[in-house]
Order: sequence, then structure tokens, then C-alpha cells
Amino acid sequence: MSKHPARSWTCPLPPASLIAAELPGADFADCHALPDTRPHEPALASYLSLMAHTPAWMNGLMALRNRLVQPFGLKHLGRLDALRPADAASGYRVGERLGIFSLVTLSERELVLEDDDKHLRVRLSLYKDGGDPARPLLKLSAVVHVHRGLGHAYMALVGPVHRRIVPLMLSHWMRQQAGTAHG
Repeated sequence: MSKHPARSWTCPLPPASLIAAELPGADFADCHALPDTRPHEPALASYLSLMAHTPAWMNGLMALRNRLVQPFGLKHLGRLDALRPADAASGYRVGERLGIFSLVTLSERELVLEDDDKHLRVRLSLYKDGGDPARPLLKLSAVVHVHRGLGHAYMALVGPVHRRIVPLMLSHWMRQQAGTAHG
């Protein structure tokens, strides 16, 4: 499949994705690619699987973040894995919450999620890149537009952390997927 069996790698935002239109004027953007081991599943199913396998340490970091930012007026976002487990991918609709984000756009190939508050707007995309049928990829992209000073301060702290923990989270998920496929 890939020479990176349990690792993701950074890449440009996919030009054909909806989130690419968010790039102009962005204060932060990144994208991570990884092998799509289930290319025939819709993007939402892949995202739900990823969030359902959020490592405990990641939710611990979210809980710490939520406590630290409340005095500054930033939202308490909850947990990344706060999903409705009984719902299949078909159970979610645009406008509903999936963990810490609201679903903005949904297609078989891509979902776009958002959290928007007075300080910043975060958009996240999971895009199924089937450009090379022999090597289908998932591309997880984030784009942030800061609205005011506190958002800049927040991103100065969170941006570098984000760039470190997203690859770790994706590697964890890939190991879980490999274990499911072989076990």
C-alpha cells in the first residue's frame, strides 16, 4: 500500500477540496495525508472512525484546554470523541455537532466541519483523494481565520501543538485500523 504504513505526512491542501477556498487570508493552515484503507466508505464514516479512536491523552489535552481558556471567554468545546455511537454515518445532518465541531458540508468525498466564535473560526476537512486509484488517500486539513487579538494569542500557543499532535493522533488511528484488519 504505502511506504508509510503507520505514519501520516504533511502535504498541501487538496486543490479540489472545498476547504481550499478557505485558504486565502488564513492565519493558520495545515494538511496531513494518510493511506485510505477504506476507499469505498464515505468521508463521514472515515471521520467518525477517526474520532471514535481518539486517544485518551488527546481528550485529556482537550479537557485541559477547556479549563484554561474559559476565563478568557473562549468556548468550552467538549471532547473530540463526543459522538452519537448508535448513529451510522447516515445519521448525521449538516448543522449538527460531531464532537467539538459542527457539520458544514457533507458529500461522499468530503466533509467540512467548523467551530466559529468571536475570536477565531476553525474549519476542518476530511477529503477522500482518489486521484490515484492504486493509492487512495485521506487528507485531513485545518484552516483558521483569526477574528481578534485573543485569537492570535491562542493560535500562537495552539498552532505548534496542533502540528505535533495531529500526526500522533493519525498514527494511533492507523495502528487501530491495521489491528482491526488483521485481527
